[in-house]
Amino acid sequence: MKRCEWCGEDPVYVKYHDKVWGVPVFNERKLFEFLTLEGAQAGLSWITVLKKQPHYKKVFDNFDVNKIVHYNSRKVESLLKDPGIIRNRLKVQSTIGNARAWLELKEQKIKPAEFLWQFVDGETKQNTWRSLKHLPSTTKESDAMSKELKARGFKFVGSTICYAFMQAVGMVNDHTTDCHRHSQLK
Repeated sequence: MKRCEWCGEDPVYVKYHDKVWGVPVFNERKLFEFLTLEGAQAGLSWITVLKKQPHYKKVFDNFDVNKIVHYNSRKVESLLKDPGIIRNRLKVQSTIGNARAWLELKEQKIKPAEFLWQFVDGETKQNTWRSLKHLPSTTKESDAMSKELKARGFKFVGSTICYAFMQAVGMVNDHTTDCHRHSQLK
């Protein structure tokens, strides 16, 4: 079975590639989870974060923004001592700040899923990349998403992070055309 060349043979990566990456996500909690994990990944390999994902879900209250916004300095210090996550103060604090920004969207009667999916007009952009070398790291859509998220107070949402997020949650189908998942997600 042919897969995207980035996948390799690590069972964690194979499962993620075959079951998660590129599958459209509209669930708000899952979208917030992916936004958090993509931000945590900045400067690191995705496999590092992917292997920590179950622990992230546990210590970040299953990515419940209503709970995360109430994290205090004691909770932050506890998280920074936890080897099961990326122990970077700015990244941990950004998760709390991003939860606040997420709730501010809702207070403004903006549905976060619709807000995020607007950058691809509400549907998956079907790309036809032949190989990994053709995939961009940013696009005009990820640039626009990054700019708007930053303007609304989100952190760790640069254009490269936003594009990785868009790939993960199925806003773009970036499986290469020779990968079995490309046609399945078309």
